[in-house]
Amino acid sequence: MIERRNPTGLHDPVLDELGLAIASGALPEGRVLTLDGIQERFGVSRTVAREAMRVLESMGMVTSRRRVGITVRPMDDWNVFDPKVIWWRLAGPGRDAQLRTLTELRLAIEPLAAGAAARAATGPERARLTALAAELRRLGEAADLAEFMERDVEFHELLLRASGNEMFGALAGPVAAVLRGRTRLGLMPHQPVRAALDLHEAVAAAVAAGRAAAAEEAMRELLAEVRTATLPG
Repeated sequence: MIERRNPTGLHDPVLDELGLAIASGALPEGRVLTLDGIQERFGVSRTVAREAMRVLESMGMVTSRRRVGITVRPMDDWNVFDPKVIWWRLAGPGRDAQLRTLTELRLAIEPLAAGAAARAATGPERARLTALAAELRRLGEAADLAEFMERDVEFHELLLRASGNEMFGALAGPVAAVLRGRTRLGLMPHQPVRAALDLHEAVAAAVAAGRAAAAEEAMRELLAEVRTATLPG
C-alpha cells in the first residue's frame, strides 16, 4: 500500500483523478463508490481513500451514507468556487462552459471591485498595483508567460481585496484559479496583446488617482478583451 503524506493536496493522485472523473462526468451523478473499491483501484491504504473522500465530500461532490456507500452528487451541489473544482472542470470536456461562466462572473464583479478599490485602497495598495502594471508590461513584452501569469494573479487578487468588500475579496481564489488554468491549458497567446497591457496600466492609474468611474470602465474593457480572446465563437 502507498501511504502519501499529503492526501489532500491537488497533486495527490487519488483526489485528483477522482475529482477529474466526477467533474468530467466519467463518474456521473448517482454513481456509488466504496472505500474498498478506491483502495483496490489506487493501491492505497484505507486512511488515504477515506481522506480523499472526505475532501470531495467537503466540496459537495460526493455524499457518504452507511450501508449505501459514497454517492456522486449533482453539480448543483458542488462548491463551484473551490479552486480545485475549477481546475478539474477546466481540465475536462466542460472547459468551454467553465471558462464562459467564470468570465461572466469576472465581468460582473471585477469592474465594480476596481471602482471600489479606487475609493478604498490604501496608499501601499495603490502603489503596488501601479508597480504590478509596469511589471506586467515588461514581462508581457518579453513574452515571459510563466512570470506574467503570477504577477497577473497578484494584480487581480490585490484589486479584489483592495476594494474593501469582503465578498469581492473572497473571489480572489477562483479568479486566480482561472488565470492559472488559462496558462496551464495553453489558452494564453504567445505574447499578451498590447491592449491588455495598456488596460492593466489604465486600471492601476485610475485606482491610484482615486478615479472610480475610470477604474471601473478600464476593467470592463480589459475583461471584454479577455472574453473575446478566451471564449470560442
